[in-house]
Amino acid sequence: MKLKDSVAIITGSSSGIGAAIARLFAEHGCHVVINYSNNEGGALAVAADCEKQGVETLVFRANVAEDADCRAMVDAALAKFGRVDILVNNAGTTKFCDHANLDGLDKQDFLDLYAVNTVGAFQMTRAAEKALRANDSGHVINMASIAGLAGIGSSIAYAASKGALVTMTRSLARVLGPEVRVNAVCPGFVQGEWLKKGLGEEKYDALLEKTKRAAPLHDTASPETVADVCLGLIIGGDLTTGETILIDGGAHLGAAPVRR
Repeated sequence: MKLKDSVAIITGSSSGIGAAIARLFAEHGCHVVINYSNNEGGALAVAADCEKQGVETLVFRANVAEDADCRAMVDAALAKFGRVDILVNNAGTTKFCDHANLDGLDKQDFLDLYAVNTVGAFQMTRAAEKALRANDSGHVINMASIAGLAGIGSSIAYAASKGALVTMTRSLARVLGPEVRVNAVCPGFVQGEWLKKGLGEEKYDALLEKTKRAAPLHDTASPETVADVCLGLIIGGDLTTGETILIDGGAHLGAAPVRR
């Protein structure tokens, strides 16, 4: 699949991984829908960066937990561009809570996280299904997490929601083929403000260095490296669907050899 003149909806793209994906796709000539729920300034800044690449953008406020918002965003994209080729379900949320603190989570926490991380991705995919099928080469990328595979991460509720997203990716890949491919990417520790804000700077720095030392590649993901993998799935993965791609420098393999 070629990105030039394609149209991508990227949810949660006013900052972080979503913003990096939007900028990279724009570099390759892809028109982008920049979605935000609260950070309008960030979304407008990302759109300006993308437009410098000569592509068109649409900035759209929507909460993916609301089905009406999902349908409205797809309708707006079709009204402006006449097509949707790519959907990146990147919008996500969490509650930071130590896994041992079972009393730190309640039913509403799970419902809130699932509403965005899992149900939101389903609702966006359903809203875009017809448009994605129409081009016979549509692609959905779900932003999951190593938390959903290993039961780790910011909280048990977060890990559970991302695990459900991985399973849903496989289900959707079966039913949306052959016109649409559906894959998930699972970053490990991602450098950036999102984790730094949630963990606090001191804990963030310590965990970053620990993770780097443990990973065979002695590095962790950044928003840009995650975007690179998404790009590769789009332009180089024509026979890849229902897959889960880990992006963690090999940390899931176990401790790296000691440097000498």
